[in-house]
Amino acid sequence: MRVLVTGGAGFLGSHLVERLSAEGHEVVVARSTATDLTDMAATARLFDEVEPELVFHLAAEVGGIGANRANPGRYWYANLMMGAHVLEQVRAHATPKLVIAGTICSYPKFAPVPFREDDLWNGYPEETNAPYGVAKKAILVGAQSYRAQYGTNAIYLLPVNLYGPRDNFDLETSHVIPALIRKMVEAERSGDSEIILWGDGSPTREFLYVDDCVEALALAAERYNGAQPVNVGTGEEISIADLAALVSEHTGFAGTIRWDTTKPNGQPRRKLDTTRAEAQFGFQARVPLREGIARTVEWYRATAHTHAPSR
Repeated sequence: MRVLVTGGAGFLGSHLVERLSAEGHEVVVARSTATDLTDMAATARLFDEVEPELVFHLAAEVGGIGANRANPGRYWYANLMMGAHVLEQVRAHATPKLVIAGTICSYPKFAPVPFREDDLWNGYPEETNAPYGVAKKAILVGAQSYRAQYGTNAIYLLPVNLYGPRDNFDLETSHVIPALIRKMVEAERSGDSEIILWGDGSPTREFLYVDDCVEALALAAERYNGAQPVNVGTGEEISIADLAALVSEHTGFAGTIRWDTTKPNGQPRRKLDTTRAEAQFGFQARVPLREGIARTVEWYRATAHTHAPSR
């Protein structure tokens, strides 16, 4: 099958491309340096050239709390435009199927825990990532609307926070696990006795190892053709404080963690109800957090020379 993967050079995308290629598919990677998906004409040219039979839309502009606070307008615009343009070209080219990666940042700030897909519209997202979350949620509306009017087979998944080898370890834009790993590895190597983390450590998060997310994408592409969004995660949550202790254990950092409570915590809790994914396409996460952290730390240590020192 000829498969187009937007964001295929990124963290999740590169792992998906490896799997699809190993399975014998002809995979085309849409790179931001070659195709600006925020431009409709450029997106149309890409589809004209590739004529894909299956599209995974993974391209996104995203980061942690700091990056979201610094780029609310850009994150709203870029994610909305990319999703809308890809969806329109899927329709225009009669592409048989589109798999869209949404985000759990779309959930209301105080959604009941565990997050169920039916609660997606029952409130406004947490403020620091609302522009990004709202933009991605608008693509769900588009997918459902195109299905109703044009018969477009666009499915929408809601992956929880991802982590694993090849994640973004840039401290300006990274999410919490790669940031913790980098800070602790560098502190341990330099002999620093303290690291500073944002918030107070009380929020909870759920994390999904990247290979598990790839499995979910592949299963959904093969088995799921429904209009309803589907959570993709483990169904298990951990506090940021406990996560920091776990990463400390695997990195060997024995110093003090100081919590900067002048910085935001972000969403209070994140934990998904994952029953729909299992029921609709048989997905269950396999990699425990402890094992996934160990793999990620090992990868980072092996490639740390490629990451500029933090400032």
